[in-house]
Amino acid sequence: MDRLAFLLATGVARGLVIALFALSLVIIWRAARIVNFAQAAMAVVAAYLAFAVTGLTGSFWLGLVVAVVTGALVGFAVERWLIRLVPATNPLPGMIVAIGLVMVLQSAIGIAFGPQHRPLPAPLSKQPFVIGSVPVLSPYDLFVLVVALAVVVGLAVLFNATTLGLQMRASAMAPEVSRLLGVRVPRMVTLGWMLSAGVAALAVMLLIPTELGLNAHTGDILFVHAFTVAVLGGLDSPVGALVGGIVVGVLISLVTGFLGAGFAPLAVLALLTLVLLVRPGGIFAVKEARTA
Repeated sequence: MDRLAFLLATGVARGLVIALFALSLVIIWRAARIVNFAQAAMAVVAAYLAFAVTGLTGSFWLGLVVAVVTGALVGFAVERWLIRLVPATNPLPGMIVAIGLVMVLQSAIGIAFGPQHRPLPAPLSKQPFVIGSVPVLSPYDLFVLVVALAVVVGLAVLFNATTLGLQMRASAMAPEVSRLLGVRVPRMVTLGWMLSAGVAALAVMLLIPTELGLNAHTGDILFVHAFTVAVLGGLDSPVGALVGGIVVGVLISLVTGFLGAGFAPLAVLALLTLVLLVRPGGIFAVKEARTA
């Protein structure tokens, strides 16, 4: 029983970071109706600059702010000077460009910084609290939980209760109608990319202290798991990303703990297949209203 409780707590901690990155995929889907396959590589670029700032100043918190700001700027640059030049009539060219961008960014990082992992200490203790001889979440895990919940609430308010959020959603779902109503669609799409990239950079920075460290491929597995979570919860649902992240994190932890790490990808694939068969739009997907 103690082992089960420990695995559950570990899974929740892992799932929170996955959920945060999945939220970035939900944002870009809501704002631009696109899945950005370069999301992880872009976030790692921001994380390297944040890592340098943290090393120079000794402040993880300053590095965290720099990561979010840099991620937003990278998102701005990629959308404005690359994605906007790709024809939007067919999603395939954009996917190919994004995959190519991953290769370019990872190669550039590898050439500049080498393949070694660069550790980054956590700003809070990673030693879990012990309740009744059972280790549970650590202070750092609780911090990640608070950040994830704050991002979910902030996104819910932005997209559902503000004019800016409604304009971003309208620009993605009906760009021509939005233009006729006076919405600056290109600007809304750019803001969506900036917001999404900033959240992704935040997730990668929170992941680094719990892994071996930072290198060019730090975000690869995180992207795979987050994409699975976004599909499970529904690409249009921030709540689905949060719940799905915790579910996938717990699943990976339990399967790894009882069966071995080699079975974890199979378990995630089986869960994804089951959900797609039962509810293809995702568990928390919202049914679209009929227009005719």
